[in-house]
Amino acid sequence: MDRAPDSPALDVTLRPYRSLSPTGFLILMGVLASASCATGVAFFLIGAWPVPGFLGLDVALVYIAFRANYRRARAWERVRLTPDALTVERGAPGRETKSWSFQPYWLRVEADDKHVTIASHGRRFELGAFLSDVERLAFAERLRGALALLKP
Repeated sequence: MDRAPDSPALDVTLRPYRSLSPTGFLILMGVLASASCATGVAFFLIGAWPVPGFLGLDVALVYIAFRANYRRARAWERVRLTPDALTVERGAPGRETKSWSFQPYWLRVEADDKHVTIASHGRRFELGAFLSDVERLAFAERLRGALALLKP
């Protein structure tokens, strides 16, 4: 495969997967709030007046947890492999983007179903920690293949 000298052998942006869409989130919160409200009214009517407050607190905590989860889902990792360097950039909302660079000739890709690690000269670096097991192994194979294309 012929490539221009500066063109990347691999240029991938990794992002966490979230299965619940924003519309699904609104439906889930609506059902949860309705159920909590109905249950809270029933408890209030039988004299257990503190229970509705705790049910409302539960709904608020579920909302906060989902919002934090969606915020983390906007994180990303870009892996770019050229003949000169493998560059990894990590970014997330409200955080500074960080970048690391490795010489690809000496690079080893180590993978199992829990981790993808690149290693070179005693340095180890984990990639795609937020990926599923299957995605992690597929990414490791893709990275190995791209590295093999660069080596003579």
